Amino acid sequence: MSDERSVRVIPRQTLESKQFVVDVEKALAITPLLNRLTYADTEEIQSLFEALAGSRVGENFRLIPPFYTDCGTNIRIGNRVFINQNCTFYSLAEIIIGDDVMIGPNVSLITSEHPVAPSQRHAFLRGEPIIVEKGVWIAAGVTIIGGVTIGENAVVAAGSVVTRDIPANTLAAGNPAKVVRSIQGE
Repeated sequence: MSDERSVRVIPRQTLESKQFVVDVEKALAITPLLNRLTYADTEEIQSLFEALAGSRVGENFRLIPPFYTDCGTNIRIGNRVFINQNCTFYSLAEIIIGDDVMIGPNVSLITSEHPVAPSQRHAFLRGEPIIVEKGVWIAAGVTIIGGVTIGENAVVAAGSVVTRDIPANTLAAGNPAKVVRSIQGE
């Protein structure tokens, strides 16, 4: 999991919270444009995704719309990444996706959370990064929460909920996701 230095906290009614609202409004303006496109509109999808993320994506990036995000910033995409349709990335903290990653349909990467205590629930947002290392396959309907790293070449089975790190070269499944077996050498 991520260390405390990478945790992002945004208290309400601060300059940082106001900037977050600006980023959300920008994302809400860009995503409808992105979501009207088809898979064949590769260059326009890439351009709009880069505007949304505020950074360049790697070579041979492919995304099938629709795609949803809260603010879009803090998303970093490696080379040869494929993101299937109907994915949601909440990127209050960084989402880092390595090279050669495949993300199935209906996958949610959620870096943000509210405090559990009712007295604090509206006081701030808290986010921890999600890191998806090189060669990972995230199957359909997976949810990954903040503070998690998916190790190189790992596979996360369909419908899993990932709340802890997944080691490299393993198959993980379930809710919460647990390592089922090694896939080293396959």
